[in-house]
Amino acid sequence: MVAVASAACGGTTPVEGAGESGGDGAFPVSVQSGASGEGAAVTIPARPKSIVSLSPTATETLWAVGADEQVVAVDALSDYPAGVPTTDLSGFSPNVEAILGYEPDLVIAMDDTGELAAGLKAAGVPTLQLPAAADLDEAYSQIERIGTATGHLPEATSLVADMRGKIDAAVAAAPTRTEPLTYFHELDDTLFTISGRTFLGEIYGLFGLESIADAGAAGDAYPQLSAEYVVAADPDLIFLADGQCCGVTAAKVAARPGWSSMAAVRNGQVHVLDEDISSRWGPRVVDLVTTIGGVVAAQPAPVG
Repeated sequence: MVAVASAACGGTTPVEGAGESGGDGAFPVSVQSGASGEGAAVTIPARPKSIVSLSPTATETLWAVGADEQVVAVDALSDYPAGVPTTDLSGFSPNVEAILGYEPDLVIAMDDTGELAAGLKAAGVPTLQLPAAADLDEAYSQIERIGTATGHLPEATSLVADMRGKIDAAVAAAPTRTEPLTYFHELDDTLFTISGRTFLGEIYGLFGLESIADAGAAGDAYPQLSAEYVVAADPDLIFLADGQCCGVTAAKVAARPGWSSMAAVRNGQVHVLDEDISSRWGPRVVDLVTTIGGVVAAQPAPVG
């Protein structure tokens, strides 16, 4: 859950004296691991031919930049696009021995859980860590870094440009409002939510939306609100990111004690989001922006 320089501005650089090109870029390359501007460089000696992805977002990105034929295994949560080589590997509790069983020449993971990087380094396998993006610039940077690491930087650069264009178009198509709409984004049925300082908060903020958590989160980026707080805040819009995990629907929200009095429920403004799209920061973030933009565009203009 959850402005930096793009990868093209220093996150990824060819190593001096690079030899193998693979037709898409010179290798070896040095690619920054971790968050932009913070992680150490990882050297990838040759164009990878046996990639293991332990991150659903990285998996989606690998396919989007055309590196799918280089991927031999992905983690158990990677389920998009259809046909990815899903295994029982875990990015949260990684088993280095199991990963090495796929003979990878590059592993991409979210975090260094369980000293994953150290174990793979001892085996001579480069590990690129790409944690949850804090903002759109970081998401773009990670796409370009994956492109460089796999020999597909031109495709990654083109993908980022396309994403930027579609997001800009979606924002431009939404009407400007003098008074911001408020929203409640439900992460699960225990009422954890997001503040405006998160990656998702930035997405909503593109359309001028304000999280009801901002007024009472006490600095917590992902606070848990009480039902009484949500009802009293009376958000204009409710977005549910727990339809798949928890079976939450608009009807079930309306049946909660006191919730039927809220404007969003009365006006039919409870919207179920795709959980995967709303929890990942890869190429399909465009779909999330478009969905939210469509909801905002459909709101009646303020009276007066």
